[in-house]
Parts: sequence; C-alpha cells; structure tokens
Amino acid sequence: MRRTPLVVVAVLALVGSLGFVALVRSFSGDIKLPRLGPECTVRADGEVTLDSVQMANAATISAVGLRRGMPERAVVVALATALQESKLENLDSGDRDSVGLFQQRPSQGWGTPEKIQDPRYAADKFYASLRKVKGWQKMRVTDAAQKVQRSAYPNAYEKWADESAVLAMALTGRATGAVECTVTGAPVLRGAAAAAALVEGLKLDWGKGLTHAPTAEQTGSVTVTVADRSTGWRYAHWLVSHASDTGLERVRFADLEWHAPDGKWQRVTAAAGTDESRVIAHVYS
Repeated sequence: MRRTPLVVVAVLALVGSLGFVALVRSFSGDIKLPRLGPECTVRADGEVTLDSVQMANAATISAVGLRRGMPERAVVVALATALQESKLENLDSGDRDSVGLFQQRPSQGWGTPEKIQDPRYAADKFYASLRKVKGWQKMRVTDAAQKVQRSAYPNAYEKWADESAVLAMALTGRATGAVECTVTGAPVLRGAAAAAALVEGLKLDWGKGLTHAPTAEQTGSVTVTVADRSTGWRYAHWLVSHASDTGLERVRFADLEWHAPDGKWQRVTAAAGTDESRVIAHVYS
C-alpha cells in the first residue's frame, strides 16, 4: 500500500488548522478577510458588515473625499477600490512594491512607502488622481477606478460597487443612525487622553471640512457644532467608526444616542430634548 508522503500530510494539517487564512488573502474574490475585532454593521439601502479596523479606514477615506469637496460618487469609487485592493486594511506589502489601502506603488510615483501607509495621504492621492480623469462621474465604478489604478484586473472593482454605495450613503450623512459598532472590553484611552485623541482624529481627517472646530470639555466629552442634519450624521458616523481606537463610550445627535457596549442607536427620551446643532461624544472616564 502506498503511503502519503509526510510532507503532504503536514501541509494539509497546517492548511486545515489555519482555516485557509493564507488562501483567503491570496485571492481577490468575494471572500472576506478574517475579522480583526468587534464588528460594525452599516445599514443604508442595504447592509454591510466590517470589522473595526475596516470601518475606521472606510470612515477616513470618506472624510478625506468630503474634505476635498468630492461628491458621494467619488467616495463610492474610492471605497470600492480600497475594498478590492486591500479589503480596507492598511497593508504593509502587496504585489511588487505595493502598500497601503489602495496598494499604491512608490515606484510609480505615489510617494514613499511611509507616506502611502498614512491612510489620509493615500486617500488624498487617490482622489487627486481621480479628479484628473475626464468624465469619471459618468463611468462605471470599475472603469473610474481602473483609470486611477491601472490594474491587471480592470473589472474587479465592480463587484464592490453595491457595498461601497451602502458605506458612502452612511458616511456622507445621507442615512440616519446607519453605522453601528459594538465595542467591548477595556477602552484603549480614557478621560482627557481619549478626548484629545478624538479631537486630533477629527481635525486630521476633516481638516477645513469641519463646520466648526471640535472642542474637548473637562467633563470628558467632545462637541462638534454642525450646520445641518446631514453634516451631523457625517461626524456622528465617523465617531462611531473610530470608537474602538479612541475610548469612545457614547455619541449623541438629534434624538438618537449610540452606546459602545451594545453598539446600537437608541432614541433618547422626550425629556432629554433633541439638538441638531451639535454632535456630542462622551469618552470613558
């Protein structure tokens, strides 16, 4: 009787124990990467589930686009590109010298590896390139993305168009209470440090796009004054998207409040009143 070589047995056992993680990362199909942390669910004319790292990167990509004055369609294209290229992970390697969310290549003039791995820089460079594409607004998502990326798989971006549209609708503020992230365990930051981290993150992602500069209160809260309901939901959803890495406990806007442990938006009592002029974020004390 022929015996299976030991090396084959060992390889099969290893693949089975890893749950095909290596194989999942090697294909560019619809298979999602293993979850890296607490899950986030986005509901806006559809539903998308991401882990906390993916959600934070999606929110940053959206914020940078809006800060640049790009329309929602541009955010859809950017998110579809990042989903295809990195599954919304800030990768430190890739095909040849590709790195980052968009797998941009230093050798092709995108910048140094260190710069490309800054999500804000990478997103800004993507939007700058997209803006130069004549007629991109009327193109299919995959065609607009391909004009920027020049991938060997030009049609690959289209399969992420629906998911990206859901994310963009929520992150640009066109949906109410649409981003729900559950954050459990000890917060990474507390008190003044957590509030300062939130303010710094808001300023870095939104820059001059902020209606008014956010302020950190001694009570452990951060307030962002907004001009309208849509803008309020942009910031509220951004805050929830970045909750796991900032020590955020609660976010309140209009008549809804999000709470980290249960991850849900709940309607506040009538006695508490509603306020659509401010988004208030409370950190753990």
